[in-house]
Amino acid sequence: MAKNVGIIAMDIYFPPTCVQQEVLEAHDGASKGKYTIGLGQDCMAFCSEVEDVISMSLTVVTSLLEKYGVDPKQIGRLEVGSETVIDKSKSIKTFIMQIFEACGNTDIEGVDSTNACYGGTAALFNCVNWVESASWDGRYGLVVCTDSAVYAEGPARPTGGAAAIAMLIGPDAPIAFESKLRGSHMAHVYDFYKPNLASEYPVVDGKLSQTCYLMALDACYKYFCHKFEKLEGKQFSINDAEYFVFHSPYNKLVQKSFARLVFNDFTRNASSVDEAGKEKLAPFASLTGDESYQNRDLEKASQQVAKPLYDAKVQPTTLVPKQVGNMYTASIYAAFASLIHNKHSALNDKRVILFSYGSGLTATMFSLRLREGQHPFSLSNIASIMNVGEKLKSRHEFPPEKFVEIMQLMEHRYGAKDFVTNKDCSLLAPGTYYLTEVDSMYRRFYAKKPKEAPCENGAVANGH
Repeated sequence: MAKNVGIIAMDIYFPPTCVQQEVLEAHDGASKGKYTIGLGQDCMAFCSEVEDVISMSLTVVTSLLEKYGVDPKQIGRLEVGSETVIDKSKSIKTFIMQIFEACGNTDIEGVDSTNACYGGTAALFNCVNWVESASWDGRYGLVVCTDSAVYAEGPARPTGGAAAIAMLIGPDAPIAFESKLRGSHMAHVYDFYKPNLASEYPVVDGKLSQTCYLMALDACYKYFCHKFEKLEGKQFSINDAEYFVFHSPYNKLVQKSFARLVFNDFTRNASSVDEAGKEKLAPFASLTGDESYQNRDLEKASQQVAKPLYDAKVQPTTLVPKQVGNMYTASIYAAFASLIHNKHSALNDKRVILFSYGSGLTATMFSLRLREGQHPFSLSNIASIMNVGEKLKSRHEFPPEKFVEIMQLMEHRYGAKDFVTNKDCSLLAPGTYYLTEVDSMYRRFYAKKPKEAPCENGAVANGH
């Protein structure tokens, strides 16, 4: 049986087009600090008319295969997580197959997983489970998380974002799953959903969604701790993991979530909360679960107690989510990519806990064990290939007026047919795929920006 199965390679792509939250705040007439301090966000990426979840997927998969020197014939399973509906029947996975068909490999299992922001985690578990199973044929699994998060004009709009992440799955991984350490919580709630198929915008109950997130976190943590205690014979506390990675709709919720874990440790009398912390949290010990979710004083006190631990264990994971925004299925893995970017030289033999949440509702807390690994599948090489810092730096900031104009165009085009895009790929990096047209039968065509030559206007069907 395959040992130490997990992520052996990663790459990330986000659009080069973005808008600063501070500038958007002023443009929207929001109170100063509402998006930056209130939501905890710095910047938001968005797709222009030439990019979508398919083009981002084609770009990130091609990039991963090329940069790590992986032969497309070595892929035996391809799973996609997304909640951005391009087609109700045809999976995004089928579009990505163009890359593999060109190399003569059509023997690849897997399709798309969909449930709000959780689809990427479902896809990841499917690939890990496949490599660990009797069905495994010795080839790699490949997971793609791709989403474009857009909201109608109004208070939710600044919580958008866009990105695609690709992860190569195999044995002897530098990022190995502790597969027995996993706690899930699944329920039926209408906190965020997309029932209107004519619109890309969700129906959101913000307050309920935040409560659901924290309730799911509590439940997953309880199951996770129980499984850890059964396996290890000792109580789990926050101190038993070096880092915590959260699905990040916006950074403020990540701060609240980690503080919630600290409060959980306090109520469990776990070792991570010192005497001073216990004193601060003692007044809230008798709150019922429901009361504790709505109690602002508890929220404040637990964040104060959690702050030093947050700075050490969570802050290094927040770079990309704060700079790019909510990437739905890619959010948690973009946070994990931030950790590798910031701490790759100090992750050997460290445990990292991830919490994945998807509205509606699905959630899992799971554990990874990291080690440096062998080139090209080493943590330091993964960090240098993802090149997060450079990608963030080389983006182009758009004024809010231009951003709003693009949002209106995309809203108008959503579900439309028979149009040609402006094909302007001047801002895209060489090797990036882009949308050229959608024909009268709704068929989508993509081209790839050449590595050297300037951008051609002649569209290439099927991305070749």
